[in-house]
Amino acid sequence: MAGTVGRFRMESTMSLARHALVIALAAVVTGGPPISAGTAIAQDAHASSAVQQVLFMCPHGAAKSVLASAYFERLAKERGLNVRVLSAGTEPDSAVAPAVAAHLQRQGYATSTTTPRKATADDMAQADLVISLGCDLSGLPTPRGTLVRWDDVPAPSADFAKADEAIRAKVEALVDELVRQAASRRP
Repeated sequence: MAGTVGRFRMESTMSLARHALVIALAAVVTGGPPISAGTAIAQDAHASSAVQQVLFMCPHGAAKSVLASAYFERLAKERGLNVRVLSAGTEPDSAVAPAVAAHLQRQGYATSTTTPRKATADDMAQADLVISLGCDLSGLPTPRGTLVRWDDVPAPSADFAKADEAIRAKVEALVDELVRQAASRRP
């Protein structure tokens, strides 16, 4: 029983810290005054039980966002983050790139989709964190959550190994930051 209560406390604290990070980042991204995670927690106390939704987007929804969402989902769950991960494209291809699907399968990742989908206004309204990998977002509404641009990730079609390495590094850094924020809030 103590383990269950401790795990619940830890998950609640981590979820609250993640949400606080998103709020704090939003202030910086939108040009508002920086706020601390503690201030963000006070501003949105109901966040402790919420699942955080993370949307990865790339132009075709067939390579970068698929890789990033697979890596992020596994690492976030391994590190105890309570997230729902989606991927989409602004102009989706008809199928996930075969090289991406094969690479993920060789690495033991399940591909969440075989058919990329178009990012929607609902996606933008529901996501707590939107990661754009080279997208033109002009046809979509401003996201409710924080928008982070990873526009420097190379195209997998040009250099798959370099793109994969860049995506993994960015995903690891993002998860590390979210976990760090959660750990700083533990009692």
